Amino acid sequence: MSYNIAKHTIRAARAVWKPHSSTHLNRWAMRNSSHTAHSTLPRLPVPTLQQTLDKYLKSIRPLVSADEYRNTERLVQQFRSDVGIGPKLQRLLEEKADESENWLADWWLHNTYLASRSPVVVHSNPGLVMPGQTFRSTDDRLRCASRMILGALDYKRLVDDGRLPQETIGKLPVDMAQHGKIFGTCRIPVADVDQLVFASNTSSGLSPRHIVVAHRNNFFKVNVYGGDGNILGEDVLLSLLNRIVELGERGPPVGILTAQNRDVWAKVYREMRQSVRNERTLSEIQKSLFLVCLDGPNETSGLNYQTTAALQMVHGGGADVNSGNRWFDKTVQFVIGENGEVGLCYEHSPSEGPPIASISDHVADFISGKRTTETSSAIAVADRVPELLKFDVSESIRSAIEDAKQNVAALVGDLDMACSTFEPFGKNFIKSQKLSPDSFIQVAMQLAFFRIHNGLGATYETASTRQYLHGRTEAIRSATWEALEFCQTMCDGKASFDDKKKSIRRAIGAHKDYVSDAVRGFGVDRHLFGLKLIAVENGFDVPELYSDSSFARSSHFRLSSSQVAAKHATFMCFGPPFLDGYGCCYNPRSDDVIFGISAFNGCSETSASKYLGSLRDSMMDMHNALLAAQTSKL
Repeated sequence: MSYNIAKHTIRAARAVWKPHSSTHLNRWAMRNSSHTAHSTLPRLPVPTLQQTLDKYLKSIRPLVSADEYRNTERLVQQFRSDVGIGPKLQRLLEEKADESENWLADWWLHNTYLASRSPVVVHSNPGLVMPGQTFRSTDDRLRCASRMILGALDYKRLVDDGRLPQETIGKLPVDMAQHGKIFGTCRIPVADVDQLVFASNTSSGLSPRHIVVAHRNNFFKVNVYGGDGNILGEDVLLSLLNRIVELGERGPPVGILTAQNRDVWAKVYREMRQSVRNERTLSEIQKSLFLVCLDGPNETSGLNYQTTAALQMVHGGGADVNSGNRWFDKTVQFVIGENGEVGLCYEHSPSEGPPIASISDHVADFISGKRTTETSSAIAVADRVPELLKFDVSESIRSAIEDAKQNVAALVGDLDMACSTFEPFGKNFIKSQKLSPDSFIQVAMQLAFFRIHNGLGATYETASTRQYLHGRTEAIRSATWEALEFCQTMCDGKASFDDKKKSIRRAIGAHKDYVSDAVRGFGVDRHLFGLKLIAVENGFDVPELYSDSSFARSSHFRLSSSQVAAKHATFMCFGPPFLDGYGCCYNPRSDDVIFGISAFNGCSETSASKYLGSLRDSMMDMHNALLAAQTSKL
């Protein structure tokens, strides 16, 4: 999940974008989820130039040399002086904010997601791993899939009826619009800039009534509502899924095309649509509420369940395994493996992780039998027959599939993943020390990186700004000066436990302060991003500040991280943003923490398992230092 604002090119900023704006889609989503708090949410603020530039200088200090820092100080002073370009860009950005419901939302969707030309697989789409299941038969597996479908459809009903509990950050309500943009949504490949299509966003206002089930690379349309408008029951869904697994041979892996470079896929997509059959098949997949992927065997070996399942959710294992049994442009794809792997893959552009984690918790309750829902007693005959959606595959499309298979094989071979549950302690112990669990984990991540690489790496942690209308995210820069001093103290053999305790608390305090600023929209990255784009839009040269080595280093996020909390033993995982980086997602629970760590095999300096081991050691060392410091005072 690459969030590097240095990668937002001038070309992308100037690209023409023709689909609905994100604010338009947010308004539509909220009409369909009926949350009254939405109309009262404040707008995203624009920080003052002084706030952001002072914070920026502070954030780069632990990452750059003294000479680099002095040069950056000079550039910053030049940028914000009365004769510099900064104040002029600030005024233009404030004017945009005055005229917009959210000055960032459309830019962010456009530049971070839709204008990116990298494959969504590994580079953007996260996976989510749910607790493993035991399948003793095909019927067991399909019953699990039926319950997943029921759970997802029940969640959609809660969204449609406006019955989802209002989420909050502290006591503040947050924008719930993302929940309304998950079902029936699909990304469409277009040259230069993709589009998002919301199937329910039509003049009729009618929501789709079908899902698509992928099995052996074939796609089946399955109507999931009865004639009375209610969801089909578990046994009916089970019967439909049994019909699917009994049908047909393995199909050509057309779905693997969605894992290609976006411009390459866009060109093939245009060709495919020239066939009437393909046009209809593509439309049915795109309009479906979500996908359910009934996977074949997973060929990984020697890995634990969590790591095996993480790889399956993120990329499917390659064309000869399950990568062709996907449509990676679809917002949600539930995955059920033959060996008990359960989870999902999601296309990131409409939503952040928390709404997806909320769906997964709801679905997990259905899988376990803890929750059920009202289902249909009136079923039309047509609803009992899954429809095989066929593709016309020309020689040129077949050749494109072969190219995509090779590219996906390279992605699969390069992604290094290590996932496990840290069991010695969780949030309860950290809270007993009157510390923030998230800040504790982020500080431990700094120590883990420091011990391997002998220094800090620029770190991105996702902060939610959903307390604002159409809010998305801000970056928390966790690699602080206090974190550097903490790492040095923890690695100093002469430091006392009391010294270590004090450095732990200082580093956690600094991180917590940054979190408080970021969730209120007063970070560094989004404001600098906006100033850069407003310069481009108004025909100014990109300021020299953005070509400075300090800017490049501080936005080359070698650690890209996110806390995605869930009540079940689930976790998210995603690829690193850079070749020499790590992805780190975690679910802190009461008495354990689940980690999903990624790196690239193509970088000899990084290893997911080595970093995970260093992170476990760092967590324990902090734990022991805190307890030892307490004991020494008794």
